[in-house]
Amino acid sequence: MKHTSSKRIPIGKILLYTIATAGIISMALVAPNALQSLKLFGFGKRQKKYPTYQINSAVQRLVRRGFLVFEDAGEKKFLRLTSKGEKELVSQKIKNGKKKHGAWDKKWRLVVFDIGEYRRGTRDLLRRELSSFGFARLQNSVWVYPYDCEDFIVMLKSDFKIGKSVLYVVADRIENDRYLKELFGLS
Repeated sequence: MKHTSSKRIPIGKILLYTIATAGIISMALVAPNALQSLKLFGFGKRQKKYPTYQINSAVQRLVRRGFLVFEDAGEKKFLRLTSKGEKELVSQKIKNGKKKHGAWDKKWRLVVFDIGEYRRGTRDLLRRELSSFGFARLQNSVWVYPYDCEDFIVMLKSDFKIGKSVLYVVADRIENDRYLKELFGLS
């Protein structure tokens, strides 16, 4: 008897990405769009179709966890991503980004920011996010990372509404960077 392994498809994650891309999505369209999204991720060619109940179950889980909400507009119901759902997407992208570094291209990514005292909470939160992503602090408002992370920075700028206060810089060299290479385990 031939054993075939089945991959677990992250239907919930795909739904979050689909709804984030679409903004608000009609409940009647959730299942077809989700199934199309599954095909984009390489599933569904040789596998059996995924029943609507699996997708609806994933939607209900996302609603219970607070990542999606139903909204009524007349006779139709819509799904919308919540701020908690947006943060979950950022978290997922961070996790995925950390796994896909590859070889270092010998360029440094610097994040430089100037966020006023009146937004101290946002400034502190930004520092925590940079630190948890893996950035190293050069100065309080200058952080460095060796791999491409522009998407992450764009998401942070958007999420914290600090677009003009943050600069993303790609630099060929940083003076006396030996300790940074050691810190990041680079040769």
